Amino acid sequence: MDTNLEDPSFLQDTCGLNVCLKDQTDLADSSSLGGENQDTGLHHLTNDQFKVQSDEVKGPLIGDHETQESEGGEADLHKYLVGCKKNPGHIQFIPVDTFNLKHLPEGFQDNDLYELIKVKADLTVRVSVEMSSPHRPKFYPKTTEPYPFSNMIERRILRTGSGSVWYVNKFQDGVSQDGRYRLTAYTKCWCRKCKGSNSASNVWWEFDVTTATHLVFDVIEANHTTLRLFYDRDDSPEVSVDKVSVLDLNIDYDLCRLNCVTCDKTLGNKLMGMWEHFKNIREKVLNKYKESRSQHKLTFIVSHPHGCSKQVSVGQWKERLEVGDYRSKLTYTTCTCPGSSGAHVYCLGYGDLTWPELVHSGSFKSGLNYSGVGLV
Repeated sequence: MDTNLEDPSFLQDTCGLNVCLKDQTDLADSSSLGGENQDTGLHHLTNDQFKVQSDEVKGPLIGDHETQESEGGEADLHKYLVGCKKNPGHIQFIPVDTFNLKHLPEGFQDNDLYELIKVKADLTVRVSVEMSSPHRPKFYPKTTEPYPFSNMIERRILRTGSGSVWYVNKFQDGVSQDGRYRLTAYTKCWCRKCKGSNSASNVWWEFDVTTATHLVFDVIEANHTTLRLFYDRDDSPEVSVDKVSVLDLNIDYDLCRLNCVTCDKTLGNKLMGMWEHFKNIREKVLNKYKESRSQHKLTFIVSHPHGCSKQVSVGQWKERLEVGDYRSKLTYTTCTCPGSSGAHVYCLGYGDLTWPELVHSGSFKSGLNYSGVGLV
């Protein structure tokens, strides 16, 4: 069913996997499942339970979330990295500061694609949350599967995941650089340093970050969320943003969009430049690979495994499950670990700039990974 890259072993063996999903006709009426598209691996599902079957999965498409928990806080994160059981040694992860063209599979060692991955890495952030909202549900919607951290409301344990900067805008006196007014009444910067200050800056930058809803559930948790940017090496200088609000979120899609602010001129201009570069190079790569996307199925993820420095992983998506309204949920072999929850799942040849795409949602015991729901 799957069409492999020129070196078929390169991606099929990623994370030691060679699995795919099959229709689960004993759980879903066959009339609700469209025929499999041999070119794209597409299944049509009319119910919202995503009832499919793989080696170890039966019932709703829910596995284990991949948020890294740390009772010892920041100091213990490296311990989880060293003791990882899912990907011992992390040999399929490539540190972002050493990533180069040769790490791409043969036939895809393309300078534009390399540049896209590098700038996507620049825009990837670590998300740290220190609060569990009392409004978390006990179960995933319409299931009896426990919802992450619903039993930890009284405990403050650090959890980390990943996110991706999506859209950057500069404001002066409440007007954005593109001439549009904010929907709120801010005329001064609203970062923690400026809020309530008599000397608040009249120039600031806002940027959105996409991540998983199971990582940042609501405004209560957003108020206890910190983003670490440019964490490319263990010794990277710490650059953090701690003023975070919620723009929108969807439990069913496991997609959360945060809004963040800074009046740091160096940081704001740096992010804006990266965002503009991403938009330009993404368009070139999209046009280059759009026609062949359903054959190669190349997928890459940049994340912060175990809350540690940024890593790149490359693999293939296996199954595309259509949820409706042009939205889909994917399974893939691209390596992830605890700490990867919320990372952007980038499918080569797909996507535009109208809406953030897929974020990493979880992993099955087989090692096969799955996304939330997004526009694919």
